[in-house]
Amino acid sequence: MSSRAKILVYSLTMVLIFMVSHVQAEMLSINGDKVNIRSGPGSKYRVKYEYGQGLPLRVLSRKGQWVKVQDFENDTGWVHRDLLKKRGHMVIKALRNKNKTVNIRSGPGTNYRIVGKAYYGVVFRTVKQTKGWVKVRHKSGVEGWIKRSLVWGF
Repeated sequence: MSSRAKILVYSLTMVLIFMVSHVQAEMLSINGDKVNIRSGPGSKYRVKYEYGQGLPLRVLSRKGQWVKVQDFENDTGWVHRDLLKKRGHMVIKALRNKNKTVNIRSGPGTNYRIVGKAYYGVVFRTVKQTKGWVKVRHKSGVEGWIKRSLVWGF
């Protein structure tokens, strides 16, 4: 095999490994109303952010009892593992910096009636996912479907 072919095979292998690891990334959500996200893996590190109940997070790494996470805006920090849960949640990621809303519909499609609206950053509990749509429930009781490309989470 030529050196050029070896480089191509190696490059493709690395891309596939990245894609598989990205697809299989572990997701968790915040379990608490005011949870501190810290700059390092311990309670002595400074607080970078405070997150609310249900915010979905991607797990980047672990160190002892601490988990390094990334949110839907790509911000990272550390949180104690006891403040995380595996319950699925979604957050509206569309329309950042705009005073517009995403439609929540009665069924999985644009032909269904609108039952509610949500702004960027609003968190929902995930009920079900199907064919590019996700059924969600807000703590206010609103339940409906949102196009999957408009939300981030699991």
